[in-house]
Amino acid sequence: MILVRQEIGDVLRELRQRQGQTLRQVASRASVALGYLSEVERGQKEASSEILASVAEALDIPISTIMRTVGDRLAVLEGVDHFPDVVPDDLVAEVGPELSLR
Repeated sequence: MILVRQEIGDVLRELRQRQGQTLRQVASRASVALGYLSEVERGQKEASSEILASVAEALDIPISTIMRTVGDRLAVLEGVDHFPDVVPDDLVAEVGPELSLR
């Protein structure tokens, strides 16, 4: 069985380690308990959207990048042989530049 929480944890850990940051550093910057973040990274706890946003900010990585990476990993695990590599034009038109966070 594929667990989304496991993939999210793996991605967060890989991103943190690539930056050379410790779990303690990220937990402190994200205002998340060290033990809780450790459990999230190990796939033992589900991370809320608020926790994911805080950790993404602490890592200075857009949450969309994290979720895209998780989605790509899930697609590979599921054996999906084709997935788009761009944001659909209709979605961009629907959201519009006024809703952009950056």
